[in-house]
Amino acid sequence: MPVFRAPRGTRDLLPDEANRFLRVVRLGTDLAMRYGYRPIETPLIEQAAVFERGIGEATDVVEKELYRIVPRTDEAEVWALRPEPTAGIVRAYVQHGMQTWPQPVKVTTTGPMFRYDRPQAGRYRQFTQFDVEAIGDPGPAVDAEIIELGSRFYADAGVTGVQVLLNSIGDPTCRPAYLERLHGYYEGRRAELPATERDRLERNPLRLLDSKDPAMGPINAGAPRITDLLCDACAAHFGSVRAHLDALDVPYRIEPALVRGLDYYTRTAFEYYVAGREGQQQALGGGGRYDGLVELLGGRPTPGIGFGLGVDRVLLVLEEQAAAATASPDERSGPLAVVVGADPEGTSERLRVATRLRAAGIAARAELAPRKLGRQLEGAGRDGAHFAVILGDELASGQVQLRDLLAGTQRTVGLDDLARELARAGASHRHG
Repeated sequence: MPVFRAPRGTRDLLPDEANRFLRVVRLGTDLAMRYGYRPIETPLIEQAAVFERGIGEATDVVEKELYRIVPRTDEAEVWALRPEPTAGIVRAYVQHGMQTWPQPVKVTTTGPMFRYDRPQAGRYRQFTQFDVEAIGDPGPAVDAEIIELGSRFYADAGVTGVQVLLNSIGDPTCRPAYLERLHGYYEGRRAELPATERDRLERNPLRLLDSKDPAMGPINAGAPRITDLLCDACAAHFGSVRAHLDALDVPYRIEPALVRGLDYYTRTAFEYYVAGREGQQQALGGGGRYDGLVELLGGRPTPGIGFGLGVDRVLLVLEEQAAAATASPDERSGPLAVVVGADPEGTSERLRVATRLRAAGIAARAELAPRKLGRQLEGAGRDGAHFAVILGDELASGQVQLRDLLAGTQRTVGLDDLARELARAGASHRHG
């Protein structure tokens, strides 16, 4: 028999890890909605041209990492799995006439992305990103809001030591002069450049700054800084972003080499790192401003900014920081209560009571195996349940026994009051 495994670069999330994963996803979604970002969902597949035009054909994402789908028919369109969410969201913004909505349009999504990348710690071929986008606001205040939102997300998730790296990469007014100077710098070191980077030099020298090739490290260290060549408008915008971050008490560090890996970025660019781990592979997430992307994908010129934060990397860092167990009792994967019974065969009554609790919003499991009460209680403990609801002779008079498995206490509760008692106990974490 063949041995089947998950495809290389992917992974299974088993129940305990899946629960931690869902906790981080819920945290991000709730946080974004608290900031006024509304949910949006776009397909996992798009026309490949959405990414080729939006992200840039000279990027690693399009050149090396894009999963193109082989057509099964003579269909002319070429499709691809999404490597990031922003291009698809902007495509939806244009397609559905969202430019006629009150601006800015602020949306959030969390879901799987796909890149054919070399698998390594925290980097998968299928990975999950928490994403927010604000389309239709030129900033700079919204830039600071989004950067602060990302910082709060990491803090609320329990990741410690996160710092913001910040840069401005200019706009079409000032970037051409910088690209000319950057091209001249690399041209003078052409013999030292890897073959891939020599090819990129003619198409977009900016891409060399975020090269993953180790040989580029010492070369890039001496490269010209774009912040020295910003036009007045970009310099003023960058200064105002920093002033807003200072007002919000968000610490950051200016990083002149930070350009991000996608061509659509303009002006503000930022990444999040755990202090001391600022290598290319260690970014927790990042984002930036993309004031030309809507026009590239067929809309009117419209400013925008957003971020994509890797959920998988959050879990990895939490594990490394031994913080993955910091979830509060109401976030554990086990049910609040397990319904058990003195009669091993009384599964229908146990299921009826559990179903009633679930309808009232209580996380409850019914013990459906016909086994003795002691074994049922052992199973409830293994599940991590806080309470056991014990059905016995008193059920005929509308009462049950409620046992606090953590405190070891037990009391009689009316069946009509059971859901309310469990909800109160679950909210306060007090023992019964």
